[in-house]
Amino acid sequence: MRRLVLRTGVRWKISIAIAGVGALIAVALSLVVHNAARVSMLDNARDVQMKQVLIAQRWYETSKKDPRFNTKINDPALPKSLQKLMREKRRGSYVDESHGSTPDIWAAVPLSNGDVLSLHSQFTGRSATVMNDLDRALIIGSVSVVFGGCALGVLIGGQLSRRLRKAAAAAGNVAQGKTDVRVRDAIGGVVRDETDDLARAVDALTDALNERIEAERRVTADIAHELRTPVTGLLTAAELLPPGRPSELVRDRAQAMRTLVEDVLEVARLDSASERAELQEIALGEFVSRRITALNPDVVVRVVHESWVSTDPRRLERILLNLLTNAAKYGKPAVEVTVEGRVVRVRDHGPGYPEALLREGPSRFRTGASDRAGTGHGLGLTIAAGQARVLGARLTFRNAAPEGMQTPLGESGGAIAVLWLPEHAPTNTGSFPMMPLPD
Repeated sequence: MRRLVLRTGVRWKISIAIAGVGALIAVALSLVVHNAARVSMLDNARDVQMKQVLIAQRWYETSKKDPRFNTKINDPALPKSLQKLMREKRRGSYVDESHGSTPDIWAAVPLSNGDVLSLHSQFTGRSATVMNDLDRALIIGSVSVVFGGCALGVLIGGQLSRRLRKAAAAAGNVAQGKTDVRVRDAIGGVVRDETDDLARAVDALTDALNERIEAERRVTADIAHELRTPVTGLLTAAELLPPGRPSELVRDRAQAMRTLVEDVLEVARLDSASERAELQEIALGEFVSRRITALNPDVVVRVVHESWVSTDPRRLERILLNLLTNAAKYGKPAVEVTVEGRVVRVRDHGPGYPEALLREGPSRFRTGASDRAGTGHGLGLTIAAGQARVLGARLTFRNAAPEGMQTPLGESGGAIAVLWLPEHAPTNTGSFPMMPLPD
């Protein structure tokens, strides 16, 4: 069973963390302040209550009249803790919180005649108002701290998230072959943090991989270049052999070796990213029909929609030749080519492309199927994909539905290569032309 994975940004994680910590601190401080203020005000109320009882005691014992200030003699509701103090002839005060949210304040003193003078009042009035105002201020302050923490977290997390997104975008460009991109330059910024360490590590990894790839490319190019002269000599010598089956086999193998050397040199040039397209305006449908008829008259060409494109005819022809050669070698008739606008589709009715090719793309010296061993080197589609990159085009590969099944487009069986030519082709310098601004 797949586990549910929730994806969220660094910005919101940091803001939630800061807001949560701020809320805990605000609640804790609010409780401490509330309790401290309440205890202080209750102590003050008990002191005031006791002073009033003492004043009432002096008045009562001096004048022998009825008690003043709402005091009572021998109040039966006197709390038990105060009754105990009175039996010990000690004065005291008491806070009774057993009758609801509003506490009762008691104060009592023993009289000389054995009676008890007590005063009972509730913690209301100004004291309660002050506590309510304090609680309101604490709530407002706590909410402000939480929202302030969220805003601070969004600000800090947003900056970090932007830097990480820039780093990811730069790393993606490097993965696409743009070796001149530097992650550290892409993220920018004045403040240095762990993101810079990550960027420097990625840049160092990119430099190391580029050096290794360049070294491998140079070795491949050098080997192919060194083989070019002896292979040409071998092919020339094979032409001088007397007619016969052995001579034909030698010439065939020598020609295959020469083709392989030329393909390896072309792959090395494409890998160096030094190739530039020489652009011309052509009618794509008419060009494809004319060139495919010359290359293989048996291929069915269908132009759905004509379109003028700016591209390199020589490289486009090379792509078409490699795709047709691959279809003829590994597929089955009929081979069909469809031109629709800027899109060219080449389809056969064979077993389709191997899963490794569909998953990873063309790879040199790997055909992807055991039944193709010895019949190819995997360079044809690799060269086609490299030439497409020079044109700024996109070459994709997929398989049609198996025989007996049909897709919504009516396809069944075979391999399909789709060349998507760009609307604005790269210039001879490798850049893309600037679009004119609207008036």
